[in-house]
Amino acid sequence: MNWDQIKGNWKQLKGKAQKEWGKLTDDDMQVIEGEQTQLVGRVQERYGYSKEQAEKAVTDWYDRNR
Repeated sequence: MNWDQIKGNWKQLKGKAQKEWGKLTDDDMQVIEGEQTQLVGRVQERYGYSKEQAEKAVTDWYDRNR
């Protein structure tokens, strides 16, 4: 699964993303809408991660869910 597929299946995958990152709100999920950069930014913001940490967390999540 690539990010275009994630974007297309976001309604199904956002539950997995919220389970992974419980601090993300429903509003965050609407803003993200399957966009990798939005997800990285929100994870970085909510968890206080560096950009690199957030990118790694999102990449790891992506790899587990494709």
